[in-house]
Amino acid sequence: MRSARTLLFHAIRKVSLRSPDRQRDGDTLRPPRVRLRSLAGAGTLISALLIALTAAPGASGASVATAAPATHEAESATLSRGAAESNHAGFTGSGFVNYDNVSGSYVEWTVNSAQAGTAALGLRYANGTTTNRPMTITVNGTAVASNKAFNGTGAWTSWSTTSLSAALKAGANTIRATATTAGGGPNVDHLTVDTGTTPPGPGTTPVGINGQLTVCGTKLCNQYGKPVQLRGMSTHGTQWYAQCLTGGSLDALAKDWNADVLRVSTYVQEEGYETDPQKFTDLAHSLIEQATARGMYVIVDWHMLDPGDPNYNLARAKTFFSAIANRHKGKNNIFYEIANEPSGVSWAKIKSYAEQIIPVIRNIDSDAPVLVGTRAWSSFGVSEDGDETEVVNNRVNASNIMYTFHFYAYSHREEYLDTLSRAADRIPVFVTEFGTQNYAGEGGNDFAMSQKYLDLMAAKKISWTNWNFSDDNRTGAAFKPGTCAGNGPWAGTGSLKPAGVWIRDRVRTADDFPTG
Repeated sequence: MRSARTLLFHAIRKVSLRSPDRQRDGDTLRPPRVRLRSLAGAGTLISALLIALTAAPGASGASVATAAPATHEAESATLSRGAAESNHAGFTGSGFVNYDNVSGSYVEWTVNSAQAGTAALGLRYANGTTTNRPMTITVNGTAVASNKAFNGTGAWTSWSTTSLSAALKAGANTIRATATTAGGGPNVDHLTVDTGTTPPGPGTTPVGINGQLTVCGTKLCNQYGKPVQLRGMSTHGTQWYAQCLTGGSLDALAKDWNADVLRVSTYVQEEGYETDPQKFTDLAHSLIEQATARGMYVIVDWHMLDPGDPNYNLARAKTFFSAIANRHKGKNNIFYEIANEPSGVSWAKIKSYAEQIIPVIRNIDSDAPVLVGTRAWSSFGVSEDGDETEVVNNRVNASNIMYTFHFYAYSHREEYLDTLSRAADRIPVFVTEFGTQNYAGEGGNDFAMSQKYLDLMAAKKISWTNWNFSDDNRTGAAFKPGTCAGNGPWAGTGSLKPAGVWIRDRVRTADDFPTG
């Protein structure tokens, strides 16, 4: 029987492991600390969440995308029923555009692209009112975001960035932001386009080699029917650490770390999806596109934590996964992780939830594997006095699915390791989250115990993603604090904590992707 103290540890973990505002002090939680991690902050997010786009010099008079994130000022663009002004501080360039209070006012930029491809765009804006001032964003005359929200930022001197992805054609592209209500648009500072990567050659990336993955027996198999193991990283919550997910950092993950997979963690509560569904869906879209451009697989993680019953968020999950599947159903690199860490709820209820969500996804995207969270913070029930038999003997009624397992090596010892080993012999398992520290992602690193897990997962071809690709102050974050705000450096080990150095070394060793 597990002690009450152990159960308390897990109750604490589900808050302290993730939230950047709460720290564990012994067995108590200290009050929140003020930290500049909000997505409403302007400075560090200008270049965040923008997909790579190879560019070359364009026609005279047009904005030309370069090898770094390119900024296209609004005051230099084409205006209709608006004026260039400079009376509110905090803008870049020589000013910003103040839209007339009329529907149909717009700013239009011309951006050249050397080739056709998907890009992600960022609009920096301020809205000193408390009223949403929506705009429709069009690319080459086609709406890519209709009535996109531009909510109040608190003051006309408080600037925010909103992101979205769109397809660009080779050559000149027109990008227009048009106000759709009588209140007009917000004040618009600039448009950014990230050009952080060069598209990889065919057949050279994990996706290029393996293609569409499917579950075969207890394994994950590639397009040749051969079992494979994916290794990569999980983001921290995108509501807190979007600034760690830039063209440069994702280039490093794909090309320096040689990662196969990126897990995109969209929190439902904790200042996440429920506060602005469209914004966080757009963030997920953008990261999916960025990982795709770099040839990585993507786990779309519905990061529910508290309440622990996933059925609480059933309606939200249906909306979110419908939007994701409709946008990305043509891709061959997507995994849907439908419930991060259920807790305090029976396996029967988790199974019922899965059997309601999976058909929603399958009706849109019939090919992608679905990852199902297990009881007690995805421990196959071990953290609440259970074991894997409850899943083995009562499986979700769906095909092409895997079950998730999470561990933190300093806290989760042989009982957890043995459970993972037994489960992987009976059912398909994907370890979508683990750390080398304690259950809260804090404290010392137990690399020896972690290596036992990695050796087992390599032997049984269990895919994994490590928590986490951020500069959170905890020891479990890969980067040293301040790395993301300083935009790197991302490659090499200079900016990494000990856990980051250790996991990078293990991600970047050669993959075994059989094709014969």
